Amino acid sequence: MSVMNVSPAAAERVRGLLAGADEGNGLRVSVEKGGCAGMSYKMEIAEPKKGDEIIDVDGGRVIVDAAAVLYLLGTTMDVKTTQFSSTFVFENPNQTSACGCGESVELKPADAEKLGAAS
Repeated sequence: MSVMNVSPAAAERVRGLLAGADEGNGLRVSVEKGGCAGMSYKMEIAEPKKGDEIIDVDGGRVIVDAAAVLYLLGTTMDVKTTQFSSTFVFENPNQTSACGCGESVELKPADAEKLGAAS
């Protein structure tokens, strides 16, 4: 089971972002404290670090930061496109609220005991 699901549209966007990147790099997804709701998603093109989860999908690579795994477990990463922009969006079952401007979210870690019972 993958930590996070990556939609076909998100995989295509990741492939495009990684087209000029060094071999082995991926789109690293993490969460950091900040914003009015408490946390925000952070993305960068980087190499995997020890403990990270690597999701290879359709020729693209998404790296989930080790410290973010419990916050992103069960999340679907997708792309939302409007007439003026295209952005990654996260459907996260661990999200308890979001700020009005859409820049930050409140996340709770997934319950590790429930995860162990489901395995």
